[in-house]
Amino acid sequence: MKPKIVIIGGGSGLPVIIRPLIKYDIDLSAIVTVADDGGSSGVLRNYINIVPPGDIRNILAAMADVDPEILKIFQYRFNSQDDFFAQHAVGNLLIAAMTEMYGNIFDAVQKLSILLKIKGHIYPVANEPLVLNARFDDGQQLTGEAEITAAHKAIQEVWVTNEDAKRPVHASPDVVEAILAADMIVYGPGSLFTSILPNVVLPEVRQSLQQIAAKQVYIANIMTQKGETDAYTDAQHLAALNRHIGQPVINYLLTNASPVPADFVDYQKWTELSQQVVQDPIGVKKQGAISLSGDYLQLRDAGAFHDGQKVSAELMKILEL
Repeated sequence: MKPKIVIIGGGSGLPVIIRPLIKYDIDLSAIVTVADDGGSSGVLRNYINIVPPGDIRNILAAMADVDPEILKIFQYRFNSQDDFFAQHAVGNLLIAAMTEMYGNIFDAVQKLSILLKIKGHIYPVANEPLVLNARFDDGQQLTGEAEITAAHKAIQEVWVTNEDAKRPVHASPDVVEAILAADMIVYGPGSLFTSILPNVVLPEVRQSLQQIAAKQVYIANIMTQKGETDAYTDAQHLAALNRHIGQPVINYLLTNASPVPADFVDYQKWTELSQQVVQDPIGVKKQGAISLSGDYLQLRDAGAFHDGQKVSAELMKILEL
């Protein structure tokens, strides 16, 4: 039987790891946040009240096994001169249409997974749009991922609610089933407070992560995020993740040791980036995790990213331990 790996997150970080990871002989499931409310996803969410499709679209593209031209169309984004379609990705519109056709995002994604010949499984963490809430270190609270990110303030805690904030929030049953059956759980890479934590704070997800025997791995960010994780060490990222899960469950932390050249990152282009994450192996050890420090860095597009090949190879080594 193939080993089962579940990767949790959202944003642009997950596809970097997923593309090389699906080449291994594994059963891969991606659990994706549904709390995004910015960009094309936010517009579609507001107009037709659907789960934001952007993060799901990127992971569908990363796991697809179809002609590259099909993926090119799927990922095509209309330019700003097309007023009605401005900045919408074709894939976002397709996900929105199929959500309407099949009545919910979960069934729409499963149907699209068949059409795109997905290698693995993609599960929206919930079957309805969720709202991200945050409490900052100064006591202020804000609602909405875009507003929280734009505030550029140190975050103390995040949680999710329904659109009306009155009903209980529930994870999709398949999400819980995938976690309980996993041999390894991988968190990230991605924005800690806006891509990873919106998944783990759902009660059923949190409870499942607390009780499983699977190896749990956190891929620490290479750079801190302005206003969210300024000056966070890798151990502080880990502490925030463990705190939101409710207990220290992470066994391994992958942390990049290669220096990012001071003059390489374009901080105007990557406005959310602040500085390179500092390693704190003692802080990691105190939380019961093993720090795996190495060269996981890829410099491209005037930014610092994870090298998907190296990270996926390291994950497979951990799986065999």
